[in-house]
Amino acid sequence: MSPVDPFDDASTARAVIDERGRVVRWGAGARRLLGFEAAEIVGRPAATLLAGAQELAPPPGPRWSGGLDLRHRDGRTLSVRLLALRRPPEGNPASWQVVVPPDGAELRPSDDTLTAAALAQSPCPMLVCDGDLRLRWLNERMVGMIDLPVDKVTGLRITDIGVRKENQDLEDLLGEVLATGQPRDIETYLRPSGLDHSSAFLTRLAPLTDASGQVRGVCLTGHDFTEHYLARERLRLVNEASVRIGTALDVTRTAQELADVFVPALADLISVDLLDLQEHGGEPPPRLSAPIALRRAAHASVNPGTPEAVLKPGQTEHYPAGSPQADSLVAGRTIVASVSELDQWLSWHKARADRVREYGIHSTMAVPMRARGLTLGVAVLTRFRRPDPFTADDVLLAEEITTRAAVCIDNARRFSRERETALALQRSLLPRSLPHTAAVDAASRYLPAARAGVGGDWFDVIPLSGMRVAMVVGDVVGHGIQASATMGRLRTAVRTLADIDLAPDELLTHLDDLVVRLSAESGSDGTGEVGATCLYAVYDPVSRRCTLARAGHPPPVVLPPGGEPQQVELPAGPPLGLGGLPFESTELELREGSVLSFFTDGLIETRERDVDASHRLLCEALSRHVDSLDETCDRILHALLPPGGAPDDVALLLACTRGLPAARVATWHIPADPALVAPIRKQVVEQLDIWELQEAAFTAELVVSELVTNAIRYGAHPIRLRLIHDESTLICEVSDTSHTAPHLRRAKTWDEGGRGLLLVAQLTQRWGSRHTGEGKTIWAEIGLLDED
Repeated sequence: MSPVDPFDDASTARAVIDERGRVVRWGAGARRLLGFEAAEIVGRPAATLLAGAQELAPPPGPRWSGGLDLRHRDGRTLSVRLLALRRPPEGNPASWQVVVPPDGAELRPSDDTLTAAALAQSPCPMLVCDGDLRLRWLNERMVGMIDLPVDKVTGLRITDIGVRKENQDLEDLLGEVLATGQPRDIETYLRPSGLDHSSAFLTRLAPLTDASGQVRGVCLTGHDFTEHYLARERLRLVNEASVRIGTALDVTRTAQELADVFVPALADLISVDLLDLQEHGGEPPPRLSAPIALRRAAHASVNPGTPEAVLKPGQTEHYPAGSPQADSLVAGRTIVASVSELDQWLSWHKARADRVREYGIHSTMAVPMRARGLTLGVAVLTRFRRPDPFTADDVLLAEEITTRAAVCIDNARRFSRERETALALQRSLLPRSLPHTAAVDAASRYLPAARAGVGGDWFDVIPLSGMRVAMVVGDVVGHGIQASATMGRLRTAVRTLADIDLAPDELLTHLDDLVVRLSAESGSDGTGEVGATCLYAVYDPVSRRCTLARAGHPPPVVLPPGGEPQQVELPAGPPLGLGGLPFESTELELREGSVLSFFTDGLIETRERDVDASHRLLCEALSRHVDSLDETCDRILHALLPPGGAPDDVALLLACTRGLPAARVATWHIPADPALVAPIRKQVVEQLDIWELQEAAFTAELVVSELVTNAIRYGAHPIRLRLIHDESTLICEVSDTSHTAPHLRRAKTWDEGGRGLLLVAQLTQRWGSRHTGEGKTIWAEIGLLDED
């Protein structure tokens, strides 16, 4: 049917006037109103139609309405109400369309019938309640929604035709509008009794007033905006997912966050199953084939405790072909199915079939979880409380959110793998157990950061010659495998430098040079720049003195026996890697039983409190030390670290000092006469008799003879011999003022000398030399036989 041209409508006068004020179009209604034919008026000025001395000027805005006196063709004057609208230009200058509305009497009587039919047949549900909130009128759409005929509900209240909470809430709002006379707008999403699906309605509650303005009733009109509502809910759910999913780099937690977002917004039950990567060498395979092993990572349900689930989190199941999990993963796309389509699979799994019947599960949707081209697992959404099946829009929404979650899970998986690798590397580089020494009893703890990558904290206890012991704790800047690898290089360097008995300040100087070289080797872009802090201490149980130096590291805390913990006053020194700056050492005397506490900054630096408060907590925990260093370590960590773990790596080393009794040390000053070596040997044997070490006399006599003879021949005076007796070791030390270090050499067949140090090396457990402030000391350790 062709559309009717409004200019052919005789009931309404219409005309078009151009920008020059000339009539360019004349409708049938204008001809009926003023009597002019189109041929008589088109092209003439519109002002000729005005009666009297009126002027016709273009209105200033886009629209004008008002009264004018017009001249009829027969000479009469007609007073009319005009509406003028500026027409948009279509290639020509703008024109004006003038309209004269018809009188109400000219409308056909059937228009009232149309009005009544429009109200009754409106697609918007409508109802009217009187002053007592009784139903007085409902249109056809509302009758269809409540699924009750009009004669059954007229005169009843809203709560009489439904006992749901929504009915009571609606009646309360109707009463509020009736009492206040103010309209209300509400949004609802529900399933009316007469519909087989849920719908969203924007409902206007408006008061109905009489001629005097008194409220006599209430009118309700609803507008179905389900599509808009669902689109808005999908957008809200996607936004909520972006905020709630991926809050931590933890695979299980991320999977649970995905499950919590989907329930109950999109599903009544969801399970998140991930591939068992151990079966695939630690990485997701490029292709999958049934059966597929999946591990339950998380699930959620509208029912507390998720009673519908067959598996528990952490359990693994092999899903065969025909199951939604395996089919979606093999096909690489989302699969939506009703329960009737899963009969074959359910027949293989009685427990799952029983749950389907018990809870009335009717629809399922399996969404593969893919990220960066790899398949990680599958999310299976199920409905049993919601009656409607999954739609195409539900599929798009589930895929969008699942893809986001898959990226977060892959990030967490990669982070966990790198963290485990770095942690394994770091633990392989740290000492698995501390050596037993006669100088100190030691205990240690290492805790990786709870959320950040593994760092470069390390500690060590290094036995030195003369029963001394070195203790070191350090911290490489940064986290990850690179920090762990750098830590391993620095720890090896410290042990190497400690083996040549460098003083603490000298050792840090050499270590600083190494860090500078490592930074230079890492490149000029600064991405691999190396920085570290370190604290190095050497304790001598004979003198009971400890020498310490630090490079930008927190100073230790010492607990003297029977005293209070106090921080050691120690020059700070620059961090390692600055290059060229000096380090200073401090020497202090420690009574036997003193506890030294070495730690990295992760123990004392937190956002919750300042460093001074952390030091106080450390001292309080350390002051409760009784006997067990391990218990004290645990007490310190419990006092200073938050329950969720430290934000940074923590290394803690406790050392309780021992002292060697003076009776275990014997010293002789050697004159510069080789003929007096024999008497010295005799005195050594006598001392060993006193110590009841006769079994070591022969070896000790030979070692002393060789070392003293070499010192007299090649060293510088004064010369000193010292014997130190430990439970399992006899140490022989010969010191002189020469800085020339001895070395082994291969003696020729007929050489008379050159075999002394070789003999010493063969007879002792180990031997070596160390430089001192006065010269050097040659030492050798003789293992004592077990008396048993």
